[in-house]
Amino acid sequence: MNKLRLLFFLSAFLVNMHSFAQITNDPTTWKYEVKKKSATEYQLIFHLTLQKGWHIWSLHPGGDGYEIAPSFVFDKTLPLNMKGATYEKGQPTTTTMEGVEGKVTYFSGKVDYIQDITVTGSAKITGKHTYQVCNDRMCLPPKDKDFVFTLNP
Repeated sequence: MNKLRLLFFLSAFLVNMHSFAQITNDPTTWKYEVKKKSATEYQLIFHLTLQKGWHIWSLHPGGDGYEIAPSFVFDKTLPLNMKGATYEKGQPTTTTMEGVEGKVTYFSGKVDYIQDITVTGSAKITGKHTYQVCNDRMCLPPKDKDFVFTLNP
């Protein structure tokens, strides 16, 4: 009987936690900007603003390997040349966290993710980025978001 009761309470707890994560609104605001550097060179900038109390892992989060770093996937529909990898710009926090081995790096408040590219002519650049945000009590499930950048030279 005790095992059945334990199983019931565990199931109820897991369903409750899943439901809570589902009703928590995404605490992020994303804006997309194209910055022209020359006739064929551009920066694609993902501006992220996080609600107070939330953070997003760095592209290189450290820790024990369970932290989900943001990722950016560009659709290969036109002759687009990436110049290096996507990089981040902001004020990172590097610290230890209870329950995580090693130091972790994350951003609170605001962070920009930047991808340098070269392309000739007008272009519509699409893709998807994936990210996970956390507060001091939980991490939300990873979320995918589509993006579009329009280049008009």
